[in-house]
Amino acid sequence: MRLSKLSLASVTLLAAVAQPILAERPLRPVAVATLYRPNGTVAGTVSVMPRPAGSVLEVEISGVAPGVHGMHLHAVGKCEGPGFASAGGHLNPDHRAHGNLNPAGQHLGDLPNVTAGEDGRISAKIRTPMRPFKLASTLLGGEGTALVLHADADDYKTDPSGNSGARIVCGVFERP
Repeated sequence: MRLSKLSLASVTLLAAVAQPILAERPLRPVAVATLYRPNGTVAGTVSVMPRPAGSVLEVEISGVAPGVHGMHLHAVGKCEGPGFASAGGHLNPDHRAHGNLNPAGQHLGDLPNVTAGEDGRISAKIRTPMRPFKLASTLLGGEGTALVLHADADDYKTDPSGNSGARIVCGVFERP
């Protein structure tokens, strides 16, 4: 079936009009978490944002020691201070070892290290190929999921937590 010149022009016009409308449409997070320090004060936020090729975790944290910190998704949506042990172990539904440098790894909850500047602020965008609504259902299902920031860098290989030290910031994912 051939498109007439009129219908082809209509499709072209519609595409030209629709493009800016789609581009202006604000992206809304599919899951969010407010992050807390052990004393209960707010340390920051994380939002799971949809992207065409997956999802992005947008992380903003302040008031932490400068340097490199491990960060993970933990299997229980609880953040009871002071040590945040209530968040359980890393999110690991496939029962793998820890870290992308471990031949038997990695956990679903393993995330890249993040760096706090001299001002104690972390601003990171972590990309994942997991589709936004699949990721949101994983984070929000079962017992929920917590994002935990650790005091030290993750070595990406030592099971179960990459020798990343104490849990210093924690937040539970919720629907926005």
